Amino acid sequence: MSIYLNKDSKIIVQGITGGMGSKHTTLMIEAGSNIVGGVNARKAGTTVELAGTTQPVFGSVEEAMKETGADVSVVFVPPAFTKDACIEAIDAGIKLLVVITEGVPVQDTAEVWSYLQSDKNHNGTRMIGPNCPGIITPEESLAGITPHTIAGKGPIGLVSKSGTLTYQMMFELKDFGFSTAIGIGGDPIIGTTHIDALEAFEADPDTKAIVMIGEIGGDAEERAAAYIKDNVTKPVVGYVAGFTAPEGKTMGHAGAIVSGSAGTAQAKKEALEAVGVKVGKTPSETAELMREIMNNL
Repeated sequence: MSIYLNKDSKIIVQGITGGMGSKHTTLMIEAGSNIVGGVNARKAGTTVELAGTTQPVFGSVEEAMKETGADVSVVFVPPAFTKDACIEAIDAGIKLLVVITEGVPVQDTAEVWSYLQSDKNHNGTRMIGPNCPGIITPEESLAGITPHTIAGKGPIGLVSKSGTLTYQMMFELKDFGFSTAIGIGGDPIIGTTHIDALEAFEADPDTKAIVMIGEIGGDAEERAAAYIKDNVTKPVVGYVAGFTAPEGKTMGHAGAIVSGSAGTAQAKKEALEAVGVKVGKTPSETAELMREIMNNL
């Protein structure tokens, strides 16, 4: 089992002909993903050769879905065009929309988020991102930019705000492996939250334990802690990036800003520990906490 993505997922790439789109489509194919085509209105009707495959380029997401049966789209378009690309995919009824693009204006993401909550999202599209590495179900499918060689299949679920910390945690726990690893992104407004992923991992019979990686800024981790207390029966370990971050300074991700005691790594750590989540001070310490849990399951 897995969450949101599996070997049967049919993936299209919005922006497949661009530099990042073609590079990462190649890597997704090498990871075993079932890539069925791409979208670029200006190059509709052409094909691109990637990783030994010939990928058709369609004029719209709707056309691509009709021709290929695609149910996942990965977005590699410039920030200025990301909002329109997302709304196009939602209107077409794509089930999973993975937005890799960094630097999307928060106002644009807010509009997409609002659109996702409205009646216009009649098929219940789930968006992951923006500004994220996407999602990987090891040895089955990759929708995004996570290096697929880091870790194989196993019983750990991973949800993370940070791309690089996703990769590090997968590498540190590669001897156990992962059901699914999902990078949700660190922007102030995102499609899929820690809580969404926790709910899905709790429901997945093959996920035995969960690693949750947060970071300074906002209150997502505190809200996740409250959710874990009431709804999650599986063991969870956590890590919060940014223990040494200075107050009032934006750190890396657009959402990672601390004001007063709200949003600090220490406050988040305390909220998680209060509901029984063990929190490491470093990624490696967090991996060790999970290793102890897995050895005792």
